[in-house]
Amino acid sequence: MRILIADDSDLVRRGVVGLLSTETNWTVCGEARNGSETFSKTRELLPDLILLDVSLPDINGLEVARRVRAEVPQVKILVISQHDPVQLLPRVIAAGGDGCLDKSRLAADLVATIGKLVGLPLARLSGSDK
Repeated sequence: MRILIADDSDLVRRGVVGLLSTETNWTVCGEARNGSETFSKTRELLPDLILLDVSLPDINGLEVARRVRAEVPQVKILVISQHDPVQLLPRVIAAGGDGCLDKSRLAADLVATIGKLVGLPLARLSGSDK
């Protein structure tokens, strides 16, 4: 699976790359620092999944999700945010996103959340096949 990470923080992007590196069949195909770059890299790279910060400079993540969904409808979009995901989720879904995850829970929940989003079996996520 090819993943595009869109976050304006270098530290967050590096952390996410590290979290995803444990999954041998997952590849970070690109990184973006703002909404415009996210949109252009999505069209160029055609990732399977975008990890999309809701608070991007220039174009917010919800607007990016709307545009991506219109042009690349097959891509999965997981919004990551410091905002309460319970309150944010209805807006994420309305914008075309597939899920929402609190940034403070990335280390604990990112891999499992992606697995559920793309339909991977739980045994795969536990590392039992490595």
